[in-house]
This record gives sequence, C-alpha cells and structure tokens, in this order.
Amino acid sequence: MLKSQKRNIRTILYAFAIALAFTILVWLGILRWPDQWVQDHLYQKPQYMSGEVLLFGIDEKSLAELGPYNTWDRHVMARALEALASDPEQRPAVVAIDTLYSMKTDEEADAHLAHAAEELGCVVTATAAAYDSGWYEALDGSLEWDDYRIVQYEEPYEELKAVTTQGHINAMYDNDGIMRHGLLYIEPEQRVYSMAYQVVRMYMEKRGEKFIPPHTNRRGQFYVAFTGKPRDYYDQSFVDLVEGRIPPSYYAGKIVYIGPYAAGLQDAYFTPIDRAEAMYGVEFQANEAQQFLAQNYPQEFHEQVQYAVLFLICFAAGILFFRWKVVPSAVLCMVLAGTPFLVSIKAYDAGYILHPLWLPVGVLIQFGVSVVIHYVHAAKERQQITHTFERYVAPEIVQEILKEGTETLSLGGKLCDIAVLFVDVRGFTTMSERLDPEKVVYILNHYLTMASSCVEEYNGTLDKFVGDAMMAFWGAPLPQEDAVYNAVRTAQAIVEGAARVSDELKEEIGEELRVGVGVHFGPAIVGNMGAERHMDYTAIGDTVNTAARLEANAPGGTVYISRAVADALGDRIETTSLGGTIKLKGKADGFEVLKLEKIL
Repeated sequence: MLKSQKRNIRTILYAFAIALAFTILVWLGILRWPDQWVQDHLYQKPQYMSGEVLLFGIDEKSLAELGPYNTWDRHVMARALEALASDPEQRPAVVAIDTLYSMKTDEEADAHLAHAAEELGCVVTATAAAYDSGWYEALDGSLEWDDYRIVQYEEPYEELKAVTTQGHINAMYDNDGIMRHGLLYIEPEQRVYSMAYQVVRMYMEKRGEKFIPPHTNRRGQFYVAFTGKPRDYYDQSFVDLVEGRIPPSYYAGKIVYIGPYAAGLQDAYFTPIDRAEAMYGVEFQANEAQQFLAQNYPQEFHEQVQYAVLFLICFAAGILFFRWKVVPSAVLCMVLAGTPFLVSIKAYDAGYILHPLWLPVGVLIQFGVSVVIHYVHAAKERQQITHTFERYVAPEIVQEILKEGTETLSLGGKLCDIAVLFVDVRGFTTMSERLDPEKVVYILNHYLTMASSCVEEYNGTLDKFVGDAMMAFWGAPLPQEDAVYNAVRTAQAIVEGAARVSDELKEEIGEELRVGVGVHFGPAIVGNMGAERHMDYTAIGDTVNTAARLEANAPGGTVYISRAVADALGDRIETTSLGGTIKLKGKADGFEVLKLEKIL
C-alpha cells in the first residue's frame, strides 16, 4: 500500500475515533452544565412585557405595616380581594394568589376569605405537591423506581376551593440548580394544571380568544422563555392594595398576581435570565403567564439529530484538519466554532433550542488533536530527514529540506535541472594491487574525506561512493541559485585537495595521487529509488551518464566540463575547448568537451 494511502486511512481513523468518542461523552453529559450556561446567556434576554400582568408583592413594606407574615389571619387577604372588587366596572380580569391556604384556621377569617373570593369571581388559588424518590407499585403489581413520585398534595380548604379555580405552583430546578422549566401540570390523582395555565386560560376566555398551551415532555415540563429579570414585574406593594391606595383603573381588566416578595418568606429561585439574583416565585409565575400570552414556546430540538450532526461535522472537520496545514485549519476551526452560536440564536428566534456549545468544543478538540499529531509527525519526519540526509548532504541543505517539508522528497523522484560531478583516482587499481589492503583503505579514506568535505563546503549533495569514484550533484533536493558554479568550484577544490593528499602520503604511495573530474549540467530524475525497504536517494538520466563519461576521459589533475556548463557560467570561468576531439560513449559526433582552466 502506498504511503499516501496509508496516511489517508490513518487520517480517517483518527477523525472518526475522535468524533465518535466526543459524541459519546456529550451523550453521557460531560458538557451539560457549561452548555446550559451558554444557552442561558444566548437565549434568555429581557423582552417586551405587554403590561397585562401586574404583581403586588408581599414585601418588606407590607410586613412593616401589617406585621410579620406568620401573624396575619385570612382577613388580610380577604381585604385585598375586596379592594380589587370595590369598583364593579373596573375589576381585574383574573387574580392569582401565590400562597397556600390548605388548612382551616379561624372560621370567621376562613369564611371571610372565601366570601371575598366568591364575590370577585375570578380568583385562582394555589395547590402544591411534595415529591420524593423511591419504589412504588405499578398497576400490574410490579415495583418501579420513580424520582418524581408525589407523596403529598395540598389544596385550598373546601370553602375556598369551591369558589375558586385551582392551579399548582410547583416548579423544579434543573440538574445545575437553575430553574429553566415550568411544570404545565402535575398528576397527584388527576391532572392539575399550573397557576399560570389557569390564569391565562381564564383571561383569554374572557377576551374570546383561544389559549394554546405549550408542548411538554413526559413529565409535563416546558422551557420557560423569560421576559423579565428579578424585580422587572414588581408593580406595587401588597399593603397599598389592602389599604385602598391604588385606584381600580390601575388593574382594571388586567391579570393580578399576589405573592411573597420578601427574602424572609423563602420563596425565591435562581433562574437563567439572571444567575446572580434570585427571582421570587410570584415573578416566576408572572414570567410564565407572559410567555403563555405571547404563545412563545421554544422547543428543545431533537437531541438524536443534534448528536448525528455533531458527529458528522466533527468527523468531516477532523479529516480536513489532519490533511490541511495549520493556518487554513485554524481559519476553518474559527468559522466552525463561531457559526453554531449564530445558528443557535437564529434557531431560538424560530422556536427551536439547540445546544450551542457541543459543536465548538468538538471542533476545537479535533483541531487541537490534529495540531498535536501534526507536530509529532513533523518531529518524526524532521528526525528521519536529518538522519537520512546528514550522511550525504550539506547541513545547510538539510535545514532547507526541514523548512520545506517532506513534499520535496516525492517517492519515485522528480525531474529537475542539476549539475552533476564525477571524480575518480587515476591509476588506483594498479596502486591497490601494489600496496597492502590496510594501506589502500587508509589512503582511500583520506582522499574520500577530502572530496566529501569539498562537496559539503559548496552545498552539494553527495550521491554515492563506488570504490575510488564519487558522484555528487547540485540543484536537488532543493533548487539552488548557483548550482553549476558550486559544482565547478567543487571540482577545482577536489583537484587541488588531491594534490595536497598526494604530498602528505607521497612516501607511502610512492607516486602521485591524481584525479580526473567531469561536470555536466542538465535535466535528471532525482529522488528515492529502489525497493520500499531499501532505497537510495540518487539521480539518474542522460545528464548523469554524460558527467560520468566526461570524468572517464579526463586526465589526472584535469576537470572536463560540457558546453552546457560553460554557457551557464559564461565569463566566470576560463576554458579550453577540445571540440569534438574526445568521443564520449553514447554521444553523437559534435559533442563539445571543454577543459577547465581557471575560475574567475
């Protein structure tokens, strides 16, 4: 299998595994709380309040004038209802009392409150259920576990219940302690709707309009689209109503809520529209009523669909991140991470609740993992390139290859213009027959060390050693501005270096060490060639063969070059043309050979 195919398969597997693992973690709830926090900030904003819902709070002022709440008898609430009914032409449309009157206390006060409620004729009173978790016996006799089992249910005393409409005031926190959902109904024995439901139903019936309630989950819950923050619905103090200080025109035809509005009454909850300040229960009721009036019912979009979209986009993004470079991947990551927030806002406006944090986190994880893997692969490739090329390429070229990346080393090679140099020792075979093998190796190592140093000095690529012969080239693996000039400079340096080595070893050799050099310039195939498990980085082609023929014909201490080399260097060198007097094997008549005389 080709390396590129393996890389593609690995990329797909990486992206698939990360996308799948993240989707499973999301399904298990790893992002539940932070996602809810983001939802709250995106979705819950103060909105238009119609003014149809008024709130009279049992506040600190009321407690200061009327005394502590636990000392009140039911005459106090009765007086409030009588004040609301004082002008038959300007009565409220509906009155909701957000406090429980479940037990009979004082017969006279109880009767007074029931009579006042009957006289007003549009009162909704509160019921409440107490919940617990535990086992219970189902209809078929089996035991089932229930986290929301009703263990107690309270409703108004009989006289008050008979003359009012009942609505429950239960509410439940979400798992992070924030109250985002309302309970449309509870089912102690039979279904009991919420106070807000009953209030708005009665209000719209009086206006001849049809009330459409929200859709709920299996527990009767619906998402509350808050319109006001804590204190936004606060209108008047309850005591001002009781004492007749509020003109009937103020609440005529409106929905009036009466409920606790003081910290000591312990009826406050944290809501998504303002996590820093608790909202009183009666304010929560007012927000629900306003939502029902507007019939604004955002629905939680199918989570199975969101899981599928999350997986597919993370998977596709992961593949692109692994294939692309860091900069375009980072741009795509920012787009994919930012777009879900805009989409979520638009979807909420259209009535759908999405999870805005899932996709940005998944995309960022895919991007982060891809960067890490890119870094690890790049480090391995750098190490591989360094280990491979530092053996026969100048350190400067190795650094350039590392900058360019492995794309410069295409498997199978690429066509490029290079300058090729061949050098060989004249009479080496005869010398090796006359000298001891150890001495031959010693002399050869001195010579080849000198020759390879010259190649490295002039930024060449050392291709191979074959006995006493050596091949090098310039212009690959990366293009070089002065490849031909560096090749000729190297040829001259090797000739001069061979003379120095010869002088150093003259007593041991007994004769001069002279080399012949050939240099040619032209197109060649350069790259990794051979078997997958054993390959060489080399150059092949007519240019290489011609350089070898020039070297084979060059006398000791001489550099032969081709017309292509001479034309490339122009007046930077001095040469003597040998014309067609030297016949190169495989070359037609007329191939010009030149002798290098001097480098200017």
